[in-house]
Amino acid sequence: MSHILGYARVSTDDQDLDGQKRRLEAAGAFRVFEDVISGKTFDRPGLTDLLDHVRPGDTLAVVRLDRLGRSLRELLDVVETLKNRGVALLSLEEKIDTSSAAGELVFHVFGAIAQFERRLIAERTRDGVANARSKGSRPGRPPLDQEKREAAILLVKSGMSPTKAARQIGLGRSTLYREIQGQSLA
Repeated sequence: MSHILGYARVSTDDQDLDGQKRRLEAAGAFRVFEDVISGKTFDRPGLTDLLDHVRPGDTLAVVRLDRLGRSLRELLDVVETLKNRGVALLSLEEKIDTSSAAGELVFHVFGAIAQFERRLIAERTRDGVANARSKGSRPGRPPLDQEKREAAILLVKSGMSPTKAARQIGLGRSTLYREIQGQSLA
């Protein structure tokens, strides 16, 4: 017997899950798994519990696709996991149901668009760097001011913390740490 299982997520405690839960239950979800956690992390206990609970033939329902993944790549990974386990995905807002051939096609199109977009960005970046070089520019980090570097290293050698020395000289903390890594500051 197949079931519809819902997944609702909000980013903060200030937000309310009730609206999502009502819509999922109205769509036939007999149980709704919940997370109150930022989409920035993919460690979501509610989603993990749901994925442990679903069985082949079940459907995972969400109100919107962005509740399931922060990026298209994350979303496609979840859908692939579901597909491998024989579980369909139903998104109420986008009206996508991967149990149908049309719904599965939509996801393949999303994946192709995402890959195309990544390649376009890489090509534009390469073209931009080549264009800048042809005009005599040197893309990347500007060269480190050697006087500032030496002054910061002297401060660290005299006992000042690298963080304080970097702030005082006007260097980035990570830049100074990178510079003193190869130095012997004994």
